[in-house]
Amino acid sequence: MKEIIMTECTSLQFVSPFAFEAMQKVDVVRLASLSDPELRLLLPCLVRMALCAPADQSQSWAQDKKLILRLLSGVEAVNSIVALLSVDFHALEQDASKEQQLRHKLGGGSGESILVSQLQHGLTLEFEHSDSPRRLRLVLSELLAIMNKVSESNGEFFFKSSELFESPVYLEEAADVLCILQAELPSLLPIVDVAEALLHVRNGAWFLCLLVANVPDSFNEVCRGLIKNGERQDEESLGGRRRTDALRFLCKMNPSQALKVRGMVVEECHLPGLGVALTLDHTKNEACEDGVSDLVCFVSGLLLGTNAKVRTWFGTFIRNGQQRKRETSSSVLWQMRRQLLLELMGILPTVRSTRIVEEADVDMEPNVSVYSGLKEEHVVKASALLRLYCALMGIAGLKPTEEEAEQLLQLMTSRPPATPAGVRFVSLSFCMLLAFSTLVSTPEQEQLMVVWLSWMIKEEAYFESTSGVSASFGEMLLLVAMYFHSNQLSAIIDLVCSTLGMKIVIKPSSLSRMKTIFTQEIFTEQVVTAHAVRVPVTSNLSANITGFLPIHCIYQLLRSRSFTKHKVSIKDWIYRQLCETSTPLHPQLLPLIDVYINSILTPASKSNPEATNQPVTEQEILNIFQGVTGGDKSRLNQRFSITAQLLEALLANTKDFRNGSSGSYFISLHFVTFPDCFLIKEGQYSNRTLVSFYNLWLHSALLRLLATNYPHLCIVDDWICEEEITGTDALLRRMLLTNNAKNHSPKQLQEAFSAVPVNHTQVMQIIEHLTLLSASELIPYAEVLTSNMSQLLNSGVPRRILQTVNKLWMVLNTVMPRRLWVMTVNALQPSMKFVRQQKYTQNDLMIDPLIVLRCDQRVHRCPPLMDITLHMLNGYLLASKAYLSAHLKETEQDRPSQNNTIGLVGQTDAPEVTREELKNALLAAQDSAAVQILLEICLPTEEEKANGVNPDSLLRNVQSVNTTNTPNKGMEEGEDNLLCNLREVQCLICCLLHQMYIADPNIAKLVHFQGYPCELLPLTVAGIPSMHICLDFIPELIAQPELEKQIFAIQLLSHLCIQYALPKSLSVARLAVNVMGTLLTVLTQAKRYAFFMPTLPSLVSFCRAFPPLYEDIMSLLIQIGQVCASDVATQTRDIDPIITRLQQIKEKPSGWSQLCKDSSYKNGSRDTGSMDPDVQLCHCIERTVIEIINMSVSGI
Repeated sequence: MKEIIMTECTSLQFVSPFAFEAMQKVDVVRLASLSDPELRLLLPCLVRMALCAPADQSQSWAQDKKLILRLLSGVEAVNSIVALLSVDFHALEQDASKEQQLRHKLGGGSGESILVSQLQHGLTLEFEHSDSPRRLRLVLSELLAIMNKVSESNGEFFFKSSELFESPVYLEEAADVLCILQAELPSLLPIVDVAEALLHVRNGAWFLCLLVANVPDSFNEVCRGLIKNGERQDEESLGGRRRTDALRFLCKMNPSQALKVRGMVVEECHLPGLGVALTLDHTKNEACEDGVSDLVCFVSGLLLGTNAKVRTWFGTFIRNGQQRKRETSSSVLWQMRRQLLLELMGILPTVRSTRIVEEADVDMEPNVSVYSGLKEEHVVKASALLRLYCALMGIAGLKPTEEEAEQLLQLMTSRPPATPAGVRFVSLSFCMLLAFSTLVSTPEQEQLMVVWLSWMIKEEAYFESTSGVSASFGEMLLLVAMYFHSNQLSAIIDLVCSTLGMKIVIKPSSLSRMKTIFTQEIFTEQVVTAHAVRVPVTSNLSANITGFLPIHCIYQLLRSRSFTKHKVSIKDWIYRQLCETSTPLHPQLLPLIDVYINSILTPASKSNPEATNQPVTEQEILNIFQGVTGGDKSRLNQRFSITAQLLEALLANTKDFRNGSSGSYFISLHFVTFPDCFLIKEGQYSNRTLVSFYNLWLHSALLRLLATNYPHLCIVDDWICEEEITGTDALLRRMLLTNNAKNHSPKQLQEAFSAVPVNHTQVMQIIEHLTLLSASELIPYAEVLTSNMSQLLNSGVPRRILQTVNKLWMVLNTVMPRRLWVMTVNALQPSMKFVRQQKYTQNDLMIDPLIVLRCDQRVHRCPPLMDITLHMLNGYLLASKAYLSAHLKETEQDRPSQNNTIGLVGQTDAPEVTREELKNALLAAQDSAAVQILLEICLPTEEEKANGVNPDSLLRNVQSVNTTNTPNKGMEEGEDNLLCNLREVQCLICCLLHQMYIADPNIAKLVHFQGYPCELLPLTVAGIPSMHICLDFIPELIAQPELEKQIFAIQLLSHLCIQYALPKSLSVARLAVNVMGTLLTVLTQAKRYAFFMPTLPSLVSFCRAFPPLYEDIMSLLIQIGQVCASDVATQTRDIDPIITRLQQIKEKPSGWSQLCKDSSYKNGSRDTGSMDPDVQLCHCIERTVIEIINMSVSGI
């Protein structure tokens, strides 16, 4: 069809770009320079400009108009155009509208016409013999007929034969009429519709160019309309090819808008051949030998862009173009491939045959042989061409011809200069060879590829040193070789796609020949392993370094266990690489550590359990830590910190899972020496300053390690404290930091503590200055602070000093908790004369956490130091759990014959108990013992009781106490108020117990089944918010056979009902009342007295919390009284009046309200002379009933 259109337009003259630009800009001077044939094409527009009244009334336009008139004065055809403009276009438009209505009514095929009554001769003769009005009608009628047929064709292309548009004699006159009609009747003849109709007639492209040239402002509108109505694949149909060629003629007329039209093509995803053709035209006009051509950029953008719709559309164009049986030079796809091949051949260093290998001297060095290098100015263009051909073959499905394959292989095996672009080119060439192995089809080509790969191996070090690129192609070669050895073909495919920057389909079977070459000729596995450890580590490795690095190769070799298989040590290389690490972390670093740890712990095979890699030693890690935590602050930098964190994670993960005696050594050394929390804090700080996903990954990995193996370092209170330390308050304190604060040395602090008995001011001043320092700066003062804590227990030490020391201790706890705890426990031991104090170690404290509570008794009444003690106790309880779990795993393999079970001694039929159950029992006993000791600390001492401290008043309103004794130093804080030290210590203990109960509710159950003094019930219920969980097991506790546990359960329940008046509490209270009624019938006299005397006051609390229980409780009290009365009926008659009063009180409680207020009833002074238990119980019943009535009456 291209030939048809070119034949149509061979003898026709088109509007030149110069003439179109002159018309577009109305440049009269340029128009005057046009030749007569060029000017003839533009007459319709020029005549209209000269005759029609202009909107521009300026003087300059008046002069231009005179020039146009002078220009037109000598042209004969102007007269016919003037005659055309003299027609009554209004009447013509009305007749045309009537004809359209008639055609619509009678059907498009009707031959009747209102515009043209009857034709005596053919359309051409009629046009020749007609005057101007009839010529207008003839052309308009023919054009409307074509437009109607286009609208009815539903997109199917047709070719309309029309004498009027085919006769070469009248083409110019017909074009004049067409231009005048469209200009005078724009609503009847929209220019886009007219352009669409002209595609269906012969010479339509010429008519279209003349029409647009005479209305230059409509160029973009016409082009967009033609593209929008065009086919998705223009090369497949006659209409698509005609439309493409017409648009090409338009763009040749206005070349400045060609690229914009190409953008419309891509935007609409129509006419791909047009886009390529316009690019080819643009490339020929602006050819650039060295730079990347516009054709390469355009096609690469279509196939490698992010728009999947465009990629699919253009890929279909390539595939359909190849499916046509014959490709002639007129095919746009053929022209594109030819142009790309010419560009490829233009940058080849030497046009050479693949047989050159045979002809060359084998002794000739590669660098001086016929293999000339690729020019530096061509490297970037060569890389772009390689990626384009990869996209064409991999995404669009292009099948290269033999000539294309030959030239591509020559380009891929060329040798670029040692520049970053050259490294990139070699990497692309190598990946293209892997992706499209079909390019290598002959033995000569295969030998050429092997020689080139050998050159890559030889020149890799030179390229890396000269180009300055850390990621060279040598690592990629090594990595691919490792993948081939481990048969990870999918990983090779991913690597190729990643390097090429596109997702292409590569069949694993296509890599079989390359695998043979790599594994047998170039890289054997032993060669790969030996070469890998000699590869230098990447300096300052971070995520900013992209490409394939040695770390990728080492990672894959570790995964395949090649180092252990060939007995090659990789420990030193990993250690050096970790020491050369900086932030942000490289994404391959943490996976490398994980696979290295796995290779240390897991043998390569069961038959060879010793086939493991060597771990990094603790001394090597300590060397790094000396650079992180040394006294010289300038040595603390980000690189040391991140390396220390990586090595810490490596060692901890490795040693934590190793078996044998190394476990205990690791516990003692690692817990005290390595500042894990300091590293965590440094890592968190770096995460805030350098936002990086991999920094966060390392930080989270260390946190996960600590939470799993060292839960005592993950206490929430410490994290909250750390947030306070690193917040805005800390920033303000740092602003207040003076040189005096920095000048205080640990020795000066020790001297100040020594003077505490006589002078508090000096130590107060120093420790206040120390609060302005950061946590890491406080580390040198830790030993002095802890060793002098015992002096702070003496009387007369100001509270402010104690609180400041507590604050400093908490800050130090964020960076060095384990060492700080050991020093503090040893410092707070009780001082005993003639007895040498034992120095506990970290291991001792984890085995027996209760050592923490064996401190000086004065600590129990010093809230700031008690807070520290409780913090350490909580940490060591958690550490003990982790220690026992690790110990269980370490010794698990030492007892295979016992199957981890133990039989109970002396019980042959007893069920076997697992070691896990014994461990859990030991931990439960340990926790419950700690809770019981803490509860005992909450009780007032004998000295405090002698001084008038009422434990109940600590949670209730202050009661008046008769203090007849002389006040002493124990009452300095306040006699019986809520601001005493005991009260503060009780609050601290209750907070810790609350945390323990929430963490493990079974501890609360065990402690309450063991029981504790009932005097503490008001404290525990009101002070521990989680005590409500006791409602779950109180029914079980009441059901115990021991009377003491039943009494404790009812007393506990009475306080819980007051604190938590919930429906669940009501049901449990009702159960307790029923149980008391049941026990009344089964208990003996002595047990009845022992049970009901302490539990009857609890009934008052039940009634206060739940008034609906009033009837049941009153009935129970009368039953108890009747049982007691029956037992003493033969001995005394004093009980009957009591029972009578109880009955009357139950029936008419309001009548006894005045009696209830009698002090004798309240104090229980009536009838207390008898020592009989039943009598005393009856009086207790009476007092209980009166209290219940008193409560109910006062409530009303």
